[in-house]
Amino acid sequence: MLVTSLTSTAPAETLLPLLLMAGSLAISAAVIILIIAALISILGSQVSGGMKVVWIIFIICAPLIGALLWFFIGRQQVSFSR
Repeated sequence: MLVTSLTSTAPAETLLPLLLMAGSLAISAAVIILIIAALISILGSQVSGGMKVVWIIFIICAPLIGALLWFFIGRQQVSFSR
């Protein structure tokens, strides 16, 4: 009786790691897409060449924070300066 209880796995024990892995992959894919979208947005923006380089370097050094800051701060500064 003891041997069978140690070798059997409950469905929750096998499902939880799979859900965690799927969630991690989904979050990772979303972050990568956000970074790529920010880089494309920077390259297509009306920001001067020097500021484009600064933003790209910032995204390379701090990918998630840099991309988020570009969308919340950088793009707004471009639209206000027009």
